[in-house]
Amino acid sequence: MNSFDWLSHLGIPQVDNFDIVEVKFKGGRKEYFRNVDYLSLNTGDPVVVDVPSGHHIGYVSLQGELVRLQMQKRKIRNDDNITRIYRLANEKDIEKWEEAKNREIPTLYRCKQIVDELGLQMKMSDVEYQADNSKATFYYSAEDRVDFRELIKVLAGEFKIRVEMRQISLRQEAGRLGGIGVCGRELCCSTWLVDFKNVTTSAARYQNLSLNPSKLSGQCGRLKCCLNYELDTYMDAIKDIPSIDRPLQTEQGPAKLQKTDIFRKLMWFSYNNDNDWHSISCDRVREIQAINEKGQKVFNLQVDKADELEDLAAQSTRELELLDKKFAKKKKKKKKRSKDTRPTEGEQKAVSQQGQSPKPNRSNEESGSSDNTRRPRADFQEKNQSSTPQPNRENRRKKKPRNRPNPNQKPNVNQQGAEPKSSPSAQGENPQEQKKRKFPPRRNQNPNKGSNE
Repeated sequence: MNSFDWLSHLGIPQVDNFDIVEVKFKGGRKEYFRNVDYLSLNTGDPVVVDVPSGHHIGYVSLQGELVRLQMQKRKIRNDDNITRIYRLANEKDIEKWEEAKNREIPTLYRCKQIVDELGLQMKMSDVEYQADNSKATFYYSAEDRVDFRELIKVLAGEFKIRVEMRQISLRQEAGRLGGIGVCGRELCCSTWLVDFKNVTTSAARYQNLSLNPSKLSGQCGRLKCCLNYELDTYMDAIKDIPSIDRPLQTEQGPAKLQKTDIFRKLMWFSYNNDNDWHSISCDRVREIQAINEKGQKVFNLQVDKADELEDLAAQSTRELELLDKKFAKKKKKKKKRSKDTRPTEGEQKAVSQQGQSPKPNRSNEESGSSDNTRRPRADFQEKNQSSTPQPNRENRRKKKPRNRPNPNQKPNVNQQGAEPKSSPSAQGENPQEQKKRKFPPRRNQNPNKGSNE
């Protein structure tokens, strides 16, 4: 058993049973041709096909059983009217086709000039030459019926070809020209959309879209085809939305509808056309409508009576209090400051040497420690002087004592017998004035020190 028999035994078809192929031409136009010779075709292959007035070249776009479904959708019968595929296009066929396509733009410009000369109310949009360069199809759009018999005679005599005029709609014109839509993708009419359905403004109303023509219209100047894509989904969702014929009556004032969220089932109202919108559910709207039908008013959109509003406010405050208690930070208890601030023995010795009164240790008081043992201040200063040469604050604040002689103190005599030099301020004063002037003793110096010596 060979490989082909094995594939047929598994039920895998070797060749597609449906022999009709979909071929795409310029401007997105698609037609169907029969593959009589069972050529091995792939999507995108250029093929030469039979047309009523010669032959033309197109690209394979679809084949197999999917073509049958497309023909059923477009209501095309599988009969003898479907022509055949001749062959795969070779290089010579493609070169001749390129020469014919190069004539399209100059022909279009010249055709527009002739239309203006004849004064015809029509818009020329595109020209398509056949691959054998024997026929040209002119596509135009017009609002009314146009008599173009004279135009055909002029075009046939000038370009020496057979002319076919074909009127298209504005949507088909946009599909042939192509472009990029507001969604950022290529236009649907130029890629896959074949039949154009009627689009009305009611489709925009059901979807709660703003009725702005500049936003709802496409490049063709008509309403966008994509407005119909999600219309069925919106129609199903809108069934649960209550209809608002008049404003809701409340004690705060009439509430008018401003916006509706169809899928979330929410409706926004405002009191007296204020800028503040209040959202409520669709069930709540039905309840208010039932109360208004009885001739009664509700307190506001949320509650029916004022008592219920107070209950809601009290409940919300209780919830906030519980949250505050739950997430409140526990304050740390401060330690008691030590009452015993008496100086230690080491501090007393250091103070007695310097002649200063003992001071309590600030670091121990600020820290709040109950330990009464403190480091001597003199040792602390010695440590600071050895580690960092920063001056002490207390010493920096003190004023330096002036170097003035003590009248009760005898002048010291040097070894050589010379008296020490006095300051220049003391030299200019009389000895009587020096005896009368008395100076207070310094803190760290005994006034009788000089006399004892």
